[in-house]
Parts: sequence; structure tokens; C-alpha cells
Amino acid sequence: MLLSKEMQDKIVSLLVENGLADAGLVKKTYNEVAKSGQPILAVLRSKGIATDDCVQHATAIVLNVPYIDLRKIKFNKEKLLIIPQDVAKRSRVVPLDEQNGQLFVAMLDNTNIQQIDYLSTLVKKPIRSMLTSEAGVENALAQYMADLKDVNKIAQQEESQKSGDSDAQTITQDSPISKALSTILENAVKSKASDIHIEPLEHSLVIRMRIDGVLRQTMELPKKIEASLVSRIKIMAKLKIDEHRIPQDGQFAVVVNGNTIDLRIATSPVVWGEQVVIRLLDKSGTSMDVEKMGMTGRALEDVIEGISRPNGMILTSGPTGSGKSTTLYALIKRIKSESINIVTLEDPVEYKMDGVNQIQINNDAGLTFASGLRSILRQDPDVVMVGEIRDGETANLAVQAALTGHLVFSTLHTNSAAGIMPRLLDMGIEPFLIASTLNTVIGQRLVRRVAERRETYQSTDMETKMIKEVVGGLLPKTAAEVPEISEKRGYGTLPLTTSKSFTLVKGVATDEAPGGYKGRAGLYETIAVDEDIQKLIVARATSGDIMKIAKMKGAVTMRQDGVLKALTGITTLEEVNRVASDLA
Repeated sequence: MLLSKEMQDKIVSLLVENGLADAGLVKKTYNEVAKSGQPILAVLRSKGIATDDCVQHATAIVLNVPYIDLRKIKFNKEKLLIIPQDVAKRSRVVPLDEQNGQLFVAMLDNTNIQQIDYLSTLVKKPIRSMLTSEAGVENALAQYMADLKDVNKIAQQEESQKSGDSDAQTITQDSPISKALSTILENAVKSKASDIHIEPLEHSLVIRMRIDGVLRQTMELPKKIEASLVSRIKIMAKLKIDEHRIPQDGQFAVVVNGNTIDLRIATSPVVWGEQVVIRLLDKSGTSMDVEKMGMTGRALEDVIEGISRPNGMILTSGPTGSGKSTTLYALIKRIKSESINIVTLEDPVEYKMDGVNQIQINNDAGLTFASGLRSILRQDPDVVMVGEIRDGETANLAVQAALTGHLVFSTLHTNSAAGIMPRLLDMGIEPFLIASTLNTVIGQRLVRRVAERRETYQSTDMETKMIKEVVGGLLPKTAAEVPEISEKRGYGTLPLTTSKSFTLVKGVATDEAPGGYKGRAGLYETIAVDEDIQKLIVARATSGDIMKIAKMKGAVTMRQDGVLKALTGITTLEEVNRVASDLA
């Protein structure tokens, strides 16, 4: 509940005056929260100085709203139909009674106007709210579960009486729609999809899923279920179900096959209805190990050296969906320990990590990357991760953080690792500051991995020519050099550059491996910023000049990395050309 400091102080005074909280402990807690900035009421609850019931009751008195103890109420089963069980559980709201065309509800936070408006739209009645405690809500929800079978029977009877009613309330209780959404989500998780696109056409509803970075149509549904399915998703994501004119964003979590999946929802009006895009964040299926992600050889050495320093910047670059954030998570996991304080600024927080203080950006509340970075530098961090450097102000603050002894991780949208330096110059950062703070820069893309069921074939003349042009100088020239160079590169056994053709692989397409691919690997290029690179930065050299010197020092480009991965059976030349055709 969002309450002003003055309002919280009044609530605390009321608790102390009535002997519901120890005055000495309260005073001590005030001294603690003055340093941390945490809400005093939340700390009193967490420390057990005041119970949740007492805090909520005192809050109701100060706000001059009714308070109700739900622990002593036996609910009428028919009243449970007013608000669907999943909505009640997610919103922590319990329907009480209908009087004079109004619905009375008990809730934990009646200052949440958006939630009240949402409920009012859902039930099509004005909402009158009362405060209650967490224990009271749990008691009510337990009765929901106990009476679930009876509720379903009542719902079926009521649905048969309202056969012509297609309101949102009926939609939320429509079992076939729930099953349809569950089936879509289960298929997406099973297929390791990153996104679900629900797209309305003139006469049908198409479901497409982005699997290993490529969109594929997985099903086509009748047009008539579009409104029901979209409304069901909106309700779960706490969006306005009656708003169809503007885009909306929301989120919720589901449990599929025992794993909790975070879902990010984006709706937008299109010609034939309303499109919904669902981003799936499944932590259980993501490797947090840079080696398993495909980083190897010189690239891995440069990164490990960069993150081993006590300060400086490590920046990753690449297009949207290229795995930049996952790389940063993997690097943070690698250096995480009890001896250092790691603070992150993210939008959104995609994966929650124990031992890392993660902050969610909230632009509406004024918590931006820039303002958040100013704040966390006062929290004694050793390592700072900024989800993305979007403007000059954030870039300048990140550089200042690195200069003052912090290790800073972040991402930029550029096409290559070498493009990071000119991009920072464009943002107004002085060249000498960039040169003195950058440790390592990383460029990356994602390619699909060849499935386990595969076939081998010999490269065509055109493919052989391309391979030799791109990586001929990196391959061993004699059989005696194969073990040493293969170990140095870190890709496995490499073929001779003098070969007349090269053995390549392609996957066998199956239901589990569409197109013969399953899973993805990263293509990486890294540049360790040493004295020579620093001189180029100060001289405002182009990204091409920087990459030219880096290659002379042994750096492997993303395109070269991809071709070497194709030669060792990780991916195909077709995939490398698909994602890295614009790179040298």
C-alpha cells in the first residue's frame, strides 16, 4: 500500500498509543529505516514488532475506512461467483455482498485505484472497499478451494440460464477458453518458445511462436473465440478489458509442468481486432554459464580478464533478442560472492538471482536508469549492472561509476563490439574517459544449434571458398598444428585450411526439432581495451579501424566465430549467414 510518510507516522503513533507496538523497538526501527529508506510499516511487520492485523486495522482507522476480519466469516458459496477465483487470489480481493447495485469487497490495499477500477469493469458494478488482513484473505481463499466443486456446479447452472450473455464475467468463467490458453502456453513451454503471437485475421485467429529466434505458425483457431481469449489474457495480466483503442502492457506468472514461467503481455489494436504478444521468461531452461552459451577461446579469455578487474566497464552489444542480458547474468553469476555487493537496474527484471540486489525500473514513478544509477551509487555497491545505456546521461553516470572504483556491466544497441566506442562518443562521452574506463566490449548474435539427429555432407565449391575467405587464416595449415590450434581456438578439432572441401552438418527435421534445429548458441566477438585500442579511441577512430587492430591482435569476429562453429558441428553455414550476413 502506497502511503505518505506522514500517514505512516500517524499509523505508527496509533499502534504505540494503544500498546500494539513497543515504543522502544519502534524508535530503534525508525533509526534503521532512516538509512535504508524502507517503509516503516513494512519493517515493523517483517520484524514482528506489530502484527499484520494490527497494522491493517490501524491503517483503516487513520484512512477512515471500514475494517473487516475475514477470519470469522463463513461465505455464501454463490457469492464466490462474483469474482473469479484466480482474480481473487492474484489481486488479494474477496467479494462480500451486493447492495443497492454496488459490490462490497475486502482487500489489502484500497488505495489502489487502478485495481478498484479494474474490478468495477470486471463485475460491471461500482466497488465499495473495506480493509482486511493477509490472514483474513487466506481464510477466504481457503474457502474458495474447499467449495470449488460446488462453485463449478453453480457456474454451469448460471451459464445455462445466460446462454446469450457474452460479457467479460462469463468469459473469465469459460472453461474451454481457460483450457485453450493453458494448451497454448504448455505447447510454447514444451517447444522452448520465447514469444507467442496471437494474431487476428479477417476470418480466423492465428497463433505463431518464436522458437529458437524464428517465428512459426503453430495453430489456427476460429475467429469467434478471439474476444474471449484476449479478454482472458487481459484479466490475468490486470489490463483493462474494455480498452481496445490503445496498446497495453502487463504481466503475470503461470506454473507449467512444475516450473514457474513469467509472462510479459503486450496488446495492440490491429485491423482485424487486437493482437497479443506474450514473452515467456523460463529461468529453468536458460543456461547461466558463458561457456555453455558458446563463448570460447580468445573471447572467453578477454571476458574473464575484464571481469576480474576491480573496476571499469564491460559492455555487450547486439540487436534485440541477441542474448545480451543473459550474458550479463552469466557474468554476474560468475563473480557473485558474499564479499561483494552487486546491485542491478533492469527493465524488466527477467531472472531473479539470490545474493543480487535487483531493482525494477519504473518510469511512471520517476525511477529511470539515470535516476536509479545515481541512487545505487550511494548504496556502497562493488558491482553495478545497468540493463541498458539508452542516453548520454546514463552513459555519463556509468562512466563516472567506473572511474570511482566500481565494476560496471551494461548493454548497448550496436551492430558489433567495435561499434560500442563510437556509439559512446556519439552520446557525448569524452574519448579519454572511454579509453580509461572500458575493460572489455562484447558483440553477440544468436544462431540455432543443429539437433542431435543430424547428417553430414561435403561443402560445395561456393561454401568452401567462403569458408577459406572468412576463417582460412585461423585454421591449422598442417596436421601437426591441428591439436595446438584447435585447443587454442577452443572449438574442438578443426580441419586444415588446405582442404579441398569441408565436412558440414545439417539436422534432421522432427516435431521436437523444427527445421533440424534445437536450442541456440551465441556468436561472440570481444575486444580487450589495451593501450593500442585506447589510442584509437582517443583519436576517435572508426569502428572498422578498431576492429582491424583487434583482429591483428588475435580477436575473432562474430562471423568467423559462426563459421568455426559450423565447421565443428554446432550450427550451419545457413544460420551463420542468416544472422551475420551484415558483418565482416
